[in-house]
Amino acid sequence: MALILLTIGPPLLILFYIIKSDRFMEPASAIIKVFLLGVSLLFPAIWLNGIFITDETAYLAGLTEESLKYLAFILIVTKLQEFDEKMDAIVYGTLISLGFATYENYEYVYLYFPDSSYAIAWARAFSAIPLHAMCGVIMGYHLGMHYFENKSNSNHLLLALLIPILVHGSYNYLINYMPWHFIFLIGVLFYVVRLHKEFVIHQAHKKNSLEAEIKS
Repeated sequence: MALILLTIGPPLLILFYIIKSDRFMEPASAIIKVFLLGVSLLFPAIWLNGIFITDETAYLAGLTEESLKYLAFILIVTKLQEFDEKMDAIVYGTLISLGFATYENYEYVYLYFPDSSYAIAWARAFSAIPLHAMCGVIMGYHLGMHYFENKSNSNHLLLALLIPILVHGSYNYLINYMPWHFIFLIGVLFYVVRLHKEFVIHQAHKKNSLEAEIKS
């Protein structure tokens, strides 16, 4: 019981924080649907990684995995009726990423390294799980800016894909270079907190404006 909690608990805790930070919370049905969409992406990712990636090019997993998340967001999430404001992009981007990461974590802990399962679960709770979450926030931020700020400008559409690929690839490359690996993660965390805070502030102004309109 303790091991399964350690395996699925960290991604679910991060998701709880992101979902609750949305002042206009998404319905449970959409949350579950997009989370399971993220879970399902692990299967084509395993297939693609098996074809294109070797031990020497493991850092390229960021290319395949983040591209799949991006395509799922563009092709499926943007069609949801509930996708109607900037913060939604961060929520759904994180849901896809952590749906993927939760099942991936299960495989690492229970299938790939069963003899050191607790050590793997603890290590990934402070590394791979936050990494996936941060890539989801970054992707969501730029897609939110594209769809709800300036759809005619494709810069954010491009950055939504390129930055998560670079962040994920750099994480994989630096994994054997301690302490640079964790220094890099901390640096990305500060960047992601700033992006998320920008949308939180935007929602606060939006909510205040709506309340003012109702009162008037």
